[in-house]
Amino acid sequence: MIIPRKFVLGSVLAWLLLSLAACSNQKTTARGAMKAPELRQIAPDFTLRDTEGRQVSLSGYRGKVVLLNFWATWCGPCRIEIPWFIDFERQFKDRGFAVLGVSMDEEGWDAVKPYVARMRVNYRVLLGDSMVSDLYGGVESLPTSFMIDRDGRVARVHIGLISRSEYQNDINALLDQSHTGGSGPVAGDTARGTE
Repeated sequence: MIIPRKFVLGSVLAWLLLSLAACSNQKTTARGAMKAPELRQIAPDFTLRDTEGRQVSLSGYRGKVVLLNFWATWCGPCRIEIPWFIDFERQFKDRGFAVLGVSMDEEGWDAVKPYVARMRVNYRVLLGDSMVSDLYGGVESLPTSFMIDRDGRVARVHIGLISRSEYQNDINALLDQSHTGGSGPVAGDTARGTE
């Protein structure tokens, strides 16, 4: 049986568009505008291992603006964002900014380490698990990114692929905000509360 070329090209285009939206059924979205500092909740702390086997805690980044990105090597939109994050790490590191990538690959380091090496990722990559996903409201869509301010509070959540300029605007806005050093809501509060 001969399949018409038009049908094949249409199928490939449909698959590509679906894969670019997000790696799940959830709608691609930025969850509201950036929250005012007094409305932000503390990002739940966690400790995971990086590519070198060292333990890394989110609390160790207090005082920095953090882009916490949940991703996977098989996720098309994630692969689009990673070069942006490499650039952001290079561009904003000296201003007190850091990217933390949390891989949700089920194959673990066997999939993640070669990908990180091939892409020359210059920021910390950690191997996630269901416990960390649950701390962040059950990450169901990849990529999902949390913009965390210098006080360790979640300022904004992005689900799915958003534009590079939107990330850059968030980073600049958070870097320009002053560090309050306040204690605020307890660590048990959810990071993905209502917006």
